[in-house]
Amino acid sequence: MKKFMVIERFKPNCMEKNNELWNKKGRMLPEGLYYLNSWVNKEHTICFQLMETNNPELFDEWTDKWKKYTDFEIFPID
Repeated sequence: MKKFMVIERFKPNCMEKNNELWNKKGRMLPEGLYYLNSWVNKEHTICFQLMETNNPELFDEWTDKWKKYTDFEIFPID
């Protein structure tokens, strides 16, 4: 499996709504996309997630569910 670093930047005034959705539905990962670990910055405005998949196109399906509250950058890790 290939690993990816996902950088989530929470949109202004959306952190509470983002957390409500997460508490209600979890990560909502499509089958084949796996969460490994995450870290949040001190200001709680950015979340760094380590994930893995053999199908990077699954990120589009996953980020589409969160794009109302979060902007994403996804980087492959060699």
